[in-house]
Amino acid sequence: MKPKLLLPFFLLLFCCIKVKADIPRINTDQLKTKAKQGLAFCRQRGYNTRYCILIDMSVPSGVKRFVVWDFKKNDSLISGLVSHGCGRNPWSGVWSKDKPAFSNLDGSHCTALGKYTIDNRAWSAWGIHVKYYLTGLESTNNNALARQIVFHSWEQVAETEVYPNGTPEGWGCPAISNNTMKIVDALLKKQKKHVLLWIYQ
Repeated sequence: MKPKLLLPFFLLLFCCIKVKADIPRINTDQLKTKAKQGLAFCRQRGYNTRYCILIDMSVPSGVKRFVVWDFKKNDSLISGLVSHGCGRNPWSGVWSKDKPAFSNLDGSHCTALGKYTIDNRAWSAWGIHVKYYLTGLESTNNNALARQIVFHSWEQVAETEVYPNGTPEGWGCPAISNNTMKIVDALLKKQKKHVLLWIYQ
């Protein structure tokens, strides 16, 4: 390569590395803290103490913020993209990819923060046609059943990270990719006790 072409080449390489380094990520310290708190909560309530699902809404929707946590290994087992509610914005857009609104109100089309139990498995019109009912355990999410907020997959949720783009937004359900749901569904079907799903910010 000619000397005159080296400088632009290295500048381009540097810019690409810098952009990649600037991609937001889940705070792993906070994730571990939530997992520790989640385990204590599950022990107290008699829930599943092998796995839980943690969703960090403080990071943009285009990066992996959905985590299946393995309590036994004290580490992440599965991670992926997850949608949040569109709120007042049009359905299936990415208008609030960086700053979602949260609400427990019926008709808000927002995701509700808080702890849920993953309940009965049923047929879904979306994704791989599997959904799990969610029961909100806190005042911030106790309308989940009335609002028909469920855990399911959705064709519009990508299998890999799309940042700086966002994940399409639904009406408040935590929706994951089809392939991720196939793995998670196989795991959930084997569990005898309620699995905790915790959406936090």
